[in-house]
Amino acid sequence: MRADHGEVLPLDPHRWHADPDHREQQLLAALTPPVLDVGCGPGRVAAALGRRGIPALGVDPAPAAVALARRRGATVLQRSVFDRLPGEGRWGSVVLLDGNVGIGGDAVRLLSRCAALIAPAGTIVVEVEPPGRGWRTGRVRLECDGQRSPWFTWAVVGADAITEVAGAAGLELVRMERSGARWFAHLVRADAAA
Repeated sequence: MRADHGEVLPLDPHRWHADPDHREQQLLAALTPPVLDVGCGPGRVAAALGRRGIPALGVDPAPAAVALARRRGATVLQRSVFDRLPGEGRWGSVVLLDGNVGIGGDAVRLLSRCAALIAPAGTIVVEVEPPGRGWRTGRVRLECDGQRSPWFTWAVVGADAITEVAGAAGLELVRMERSGARWFAHLVRADAAA
């Protein structure tokens, strides 16, 4: 993924199609069901949760991603997270993995929407960039083998900025986990943390 100012943002499309690794499996095992996987892509997380017997639903607006997720055995809806979704206000966990905090280019709006989806004692698990990346929004496009997607708006949130972003969305950081080069923020509603 390349930003309009030239910066290359790291993506790992091979991971999107692989089964969750050992560390991700540990993360998934600790989630409170039911689980909503926002921007589920090919459905690796929702399918892995389903195999564990954990109720999970993936949502993604891309028809090709939804088709891949369904072939993988995931329960998935072709919708944006900003569309009406089943179980609003009752999800035990919402996950935004693999850079999905960037969806829509407005991390505060996205996290506010996720806060409305979780149950009062629910948790949002957000994969963020390593510390030092801050928080910014810009235009990006996907580039692969000489092909380029149209430009779209995307957000980048680092571990050093998630507390501020979460606070603006009415959420509170309760735990930050690091797994190798990956960082995971665990957020709850600010009114539930009090």
